[in-house]
Amino acid sequence: MLTQLALGSVLTLATIIIATLSWWALEAVLIRMHGWSIRPPHGPRLMFVLALSLVWTLMMMTVAVWVWAIALLELGIFATLEAAVYFALVAFTTLGFGDVLLPQEWRLLGGMAAANGLLMFGLLTAILVEILRDTRLRQRGGRH
Repeated sequence: MLTQLALGSVLTLATIIIATLSWWALEAVLIRMHGWSIRPPHGPRLMFVLALSLVWTLMMMTVAVWVWAIALLELGIFATLEAAVYFALVAFTTLGFGDVLLPQEWRLLGGMAAANGLLMFGLLTAILVEILRDTRLRQRGGRH
């Protein structure tokens, strides 16, 4: 039990660190785009910033799922990469179809993966809101 909790915690921490480090990279790109993004017309530029941010968010969720899938595969829990990715994605999104299950000795990892997914969705949603808020403020001349 403690092994599962420790491993789940390490995997969760790894995905959060990856997401926050990549946030710095995205922030650097957005700062470089600052002059462009505040010029009219604002609507298309805001949509571009939003699209860029959403693609980044999708990439971060994909990376997090792959981190879990590779760990599950390396532990020998699943025989194929497809099964490991499928389980990680279903757990991460908390769909929980139940058609692919972890063996009983590893079942706590399913809950840890779901908790990691919830944390990632929360973190990435907060980052998206901050990007949109900041972009709109800059477009309105409130912050440079």
